[in-house]
Amino acid sequence: MDTGLLVLRWVVGLLIAGHGVQKVSFRLGGNGLAGGTEEFRRDGFRGGRLTALVAGGSQLGAGLFLAAGLLTPLAAMAAMGVMTVAGTVKRHNGLWVQNDGYEYPLVLVGAAAVLVLTGPGRWSADHAMGLSPWPSWVQAATLVAGPASGLLTRAVLHRPYAAGRSDHARAAG
Repeated sequence: MDTGLLVLRWVVGLLIAGHGVQKVSFRLGGNGLAGGTEEFRRDGFRGGRLTALVAGGSQLGAGLFLAAGLLTPLAAMAAMGVMTVAGTVKRHNGLWVQNDGYEYPLVLVGAAAVLVLTGPGRWSADHAMGLSPWPSWVQAATLVAGPASGLLTRAVLHRPYAAGRSDHARAAG
């Protein structure tokens, strides 16, 4: 089981961290901070550069902490939050990723939730520091606060569209 959790943490954590790197740099196929800023503006978010920096930094930090199994509930909460936002952006495309849907963000939210519920495993920073297992109330709070923070972020930072235009109509042009 510990080997499986290690593999899950590395895959999920490093993929989420990679998304953060892409938001703020030209590495890993990113378009730099200007590109990340434009992506958020195009998706209808306020804040521009600051939004891109916070989202990219959150993804990078959450991903690296998940990969290390360090403060796993907090890392998973941040990961679930940013990936919930990503899912809301893609929801108008439906579920499946081949249509640019929210399947991939949903898988990452689910994987982060699994890590909260199982703990990071024996081969983790949390275990080495005696922090694991986390109390059940921390797990429950994390599972609620992660997606809720993403939905709150969406509600606060997303600009309403012109009257009569849906997400789908706006995305189509």
